[in-house]
Amino acid sequence: MVSLPGLERSFARLDQRVKVAPAPSAGRFLRPSFSIDVDRDRHGEHFLVRLPDDPPELSVLDVRPELRQLLLMARTDGRKDKFLCGFDERHLFTAAVPGEGVRDVITAMGALKPAAVRAHEERLCVRSRHRLRRHNAASLRQGEWFFVPVPSLMVPAERVRRDEPLQRGPGSQPHRCAEAARLGGEVVYVSRRHRRPLTPAEHARLLERTPNARTWAWETRVRDPELYVRGEVRHPDHATLRLPGWHRVLMNTENEAPGARFVAFLD
Repeated sequence: MVSLPGLERSFARLDQRVKVAPAPSAGRFLRPSFSIDVDRDRHGEHFLVRLPDDPPELSVLDVRPELRQLLLMARTDGRKDKFLCGFDERHLFTAAVPGEGVRDVITAMGALKPAAVRAHEERLCVRSRHRLRRHNAASLRQGEWFFVPVPSLMVPAERVRRDEPLQRGPGSQPHRCAEAARLGGEVVYVSRRHRRPLTPAEHARLLERTPNARTWAWETRVRDPELYVRGEVRHPDHATLRLPGWHRVLMNTENEAPGARFVAFLD
């Protein structure tokens, strides 16, 4: 288990500070939980690790000063949750990393890439050292979002939306896209009277089985469409991206990591 001085030394190799504080009470029936965040004081940004009375075993697996990132592991009851911490463009960040094979900063960076991005890098034979860059021939990245060029894509004018927000969840600050279009996906039927969306085939079977379901005020929606953007993509914490053509949008894989629940940081 890494000591507090050892943790501080590891972060100091990135020219960054880390503070450790007790985890706040989570309520009458819930135990305080471990968390990792980015905080700010009068000296600027720093990493903040909050520990409960029965803290996880923390280990720094790898430090890469040239990439300004390190890999932290928290071991609890046989679980091994890994977190990539570092500096990205203008600010500090921390991200939970999925995957059993993650052993260092390089493999953590790869694990955070969507499978479609990794496959595109393979098809284009992107060199290993270029895969560590925010921008390469296969994709461009802004924060947790990847943008994969699709030069042949044609989007009907009526499908284009202007100044579209791109947001991973409540509490995060949206990235603003000059132009966006949602294409593809699966048509489903939804109703407040039914607990889940239905495919056209499921909807037809329900109406055949329950004729009065025709009166349930059904509406059609499109499930899991692909998002494409072009033009400027803006966010106050990142340099503006300028995408001359349509790019498919993919989010990193952080939400696939079980340890994501321990990350308080939101971009």
